[in-house]
Amino acid sequence: MTTRITHLIGGRPWEGTSERAGDVHNPATGARTGRVDLASADLVGQAVATAKAAWTGWAGTSLARRAQVLFAFRELLNARKHEIAALITAEHGKVLDDALGEVTRGLEVAEFACGIPHLLKGGFSENVSTRVDVYSIRQPVGVVAVISPFNFPAMVPLWFVPIAIACGNAVILKPSEKDPSAAVAMARLWTEAGLPDGVMNVVHGDKEAVDALLTHPDVRAVSFVGSTPIARYVYETGTAHGKRVQALGGAKNHMLVLPDADLDLTADAAVNAGFGSAGERCMAISALVAVDTIADALVEKIKDRMRKLRTGDGTRGCDMGPLVTGQHRDKVAGYVEAGLAEGASLVVDGRDGDFDGDEDGFWLGPTLFDDVTPGMSIYRDEIFGPVLSVVRVKSYDEGLALINANPYGNGTAIFTNDGGAARRFQNEVEVGMVGINVPIPVPVSHYSFGGWKNSLFGDTHAHGTEGVHFFTRGKVVTSRWLDPSHGGLNLGFPQND
Repeated sequence: MTTRITHLIGGRPWEGTSERAGDVHNPATGARTGRVDLASADLVGQAVATAKAAWTGWAGTSLARRAQVLFAFRELLNARKHEIAALITAEHGKVLDDALGEVTRGLEVAEFACGIPHLLKGGFSENVSTRVDVYSIRQPVGVVAVISPFNFPAMVPLWFVPIAIACGNAVILKPSEKDPSAAVAMARLWTEAGLPDGVMNVVHGDKEAVDALLTHPDVRAVSFVGSTPIARYVYETGTAHGKRVQALGGAKNHMLVLPDADLDLTADAAVNAGFGSAGERCMAISALVAVDTIADALVEKIKDRMRKLRTGDGTRGCDMGPLVTGQHRDKVAGYVEAGLAEGASLVVDGRDGDFDGDEDGFWLGPTLFDDVTPGMSIYRDEIFGPVLSVVRVKSYDEGLALINANPYGNGTAIFTNDGGAARRFQNEVEVGMVGINVPIPVPVSHYSFGGWKNSLFGDTHAHGTEGVHFFTRGKVVTSRWLDPSHGGLNLGFPQND
């Protein structure tokens, strides 16, 4: 039997009949476990109208009351985080510990948003001119859309939704149709926390739903995370229709290893960052840039660690789970074939393995290539799977030039014991998030998350104070209370006196 997964509009499940639906699978078994309703443009319009009607009241709600709802949501999410993690594993495939970590990192953003009374403080200047005061305020933008990807079905929505709601907006969340249940479960927590109906809505769908959100005149802002081609499309379409857009795109994250690095710690980090969540992370390390003198030793250490990894069902205590769909598994396997054909050395072949799970699961084990060059597709493309490529360079300068020449600029890392080299790297590398002996430099919630170059379209990163600014508009008020001494006619331009 399969479960129907439907929209949540105005605090209630949608009761209509959908003309289109998509399949949801358990990646560890290959079995179809659900059918998700796919929204039409008309239904998206109904959801936007519901959100707009609810927004007026919520925007006028006091900061104290908003904070109370945020605190209640935070407590509920913390209490139910294991349930949310189980939903993620059942539909995405990542192992339970990884899914729990995802929810926990998202929880940090909800905690950050609880401080909204402080975050929305404006500025005030008294007597800028005689008896004239000027002050700034920030106000919500209205109805906002959040379009989130399959790889983090809880964490990415949590990057945006708590801050958007705390700032006084109403939200339409369009989760991935591959693993939608976590989004619905979290939306229900908002209702339980006391959020008025209609402020938080979930609409499932594909391109039709996305296009409806991008073009609807009452949607004022759009937050998106996904591949670079779609991020570019979302940004161009949304801005063409007068919306502010933050569209976070793809990545090809490099880890530069210098000769003085601790190779044991580096090998651990490369395996963790390359194969965690089956490489389906926008911050995964996929290109290991090793200086020649230590490359052989490092490859051997990584290979040795990969032998110890267990790939299988995420509920069985394995290290790595399956890929999200059979189609994606086949695509990643195709890159392994391409790497061989293009002349890379296949050190560990993840297509062959003993997987701890159903034979119909979407399996591909950790894969390691050596002698990869920039002209190969396994280097150029974002594979989004458990494929780690070793690129050999002669020096720091060659490695830095390689990273800066890449069209992506999401995350990067350097492994070294040389503080001078590390400081030089953080200054010279053209990437938005930098790790120094940290392989996945995902910032904490009070710093922003976002890349450079083709990894971000728009000027604003996710969460942190940049998130607060994205979901609000600035307004400056110039105020003078009536004073008889300032009466009379004067058509001249006001002067500060």
